[in-house]
Amino acid sequence: MFCPKCATQNVDGAHFCRACGANISLVPQALTGQLPAAPQEEHGRSRRRRRRSQPSLDEGIRSLIMGVGFLSVALALAVFGRPIGANIWWFWMLIPAFGLMARGTSEIVRANQLKDSQSPPQVSYVEPPANLPASMTNQLRPPVASVTEGTTRHLGSEARAQHVDSWEDQKPS
Repeated sequence: MFCPKCATQNVDGAHFCRACGANISLVPQALTGQLPAAPQEEHGRSRRRRRRSQPSLDEGIRSLIMGVGFLSVALALAVFGRPIGANIWWFWMLIPAFGLMARGTSEIVRANQLKDSQSPPQVSYVEPPANLPASMTNQLRPPVASVTEGTTRHLGSEARAQHVDSWEDQKPS
């Protein structure tokens, strides 16, 4: 088996090239067309997966409602939580509250933008005016003036060049 990177011949069944160290374990499978399937992602909710997914209006509303719930619990702890010792807890409950409300709002906005971008733009048809003159296709248009026409006119009327015969007349004082 030959290494696809450096073309060094290696023994069959080798996992790495002996010359350059490239991974050649999948080369025989690629040549026969029997590559293993790519590993499947887990179905758990991860931050990466959520970022790649399409924005959903339902997900946005759910996050927004959860944020409002956290905010209401935080305010209830601030007002009624003094006897149970929730003096500081209410403040820390504001962090997930505002985070969830912001995520829900952005998800709703992204879902609406995606919905608007997927619908084709509505263009209304306008009738052309009826009083346009008929075009005369047998008449030629006058030629457009050349770009260089104005620059070549002055070539016949150049200023005469001054020749200096000696440098002594032009010495600095």
